Amino acid sequence: MIVVRGKKISTLYSAQEIAQRNADMAADMAARAKGSGHKDLLVIAILKGSFIFAADLIRAMHDSGIAPEVEFITLSSYGSGTEAGKVQILRDIDSDPRDRDILLIDDILESGNTLKFAQDLMVERGARNVEIAVLLDKHSRRKAQVTADYVGFECPDHFVVGYGMDVAFAFRELPFVGVVEGNA
Repeated sequence: MIVVRGKKISTLYSAQEIAQRNADMAADMAARAKGSGHKDLLVIAILKGSFIFAADLIRAMHDSGIAPEVEFITLSSYGSGTEAGKVQILRDIDSDPRDRDILLIDDILESGNTLKFAQDLMVERGARNVEIAVLLDKHSRRKAQVTADYVGFECPDHFVVGYGMDVAFAFRELPFVGVVEGNA
């Protein structure tokens, strides 16, 4: 447990565990890509929470022989709160996903609303295939029918921070995934 900004934070997944899972997921992606003939792969990181995970996973993909193009989309379903609502596009991608294989990267699959929205959007825009990679999968909160193709860790029903994830814009810089003890 560490104290950051006066809050006690316990480690749920360490930096070392996360790095190993990123390498494992990238190796799985490389093996799957060889069998499926993925071509013209476009990775789309969903900002803001996924930025650290996406960067590390994309580097692990490179180490596994995958050379995607990379884009970013900013979607919001939370605003400044902690309860999911209607998904909005705050910043769209610049590339055309038509006839491309897409890998959406997000930090956490919770309600599923954001990832379902992004997946449907890419399909509507003509993507050939849309896969999803998430660092954390929190089944207990699922509302939308969406499943990740690549999952770093199953997440217990805690509000998590670190490794890009925040509460009120704090704790994104932590190199691990943690749980704030008491009220955040």
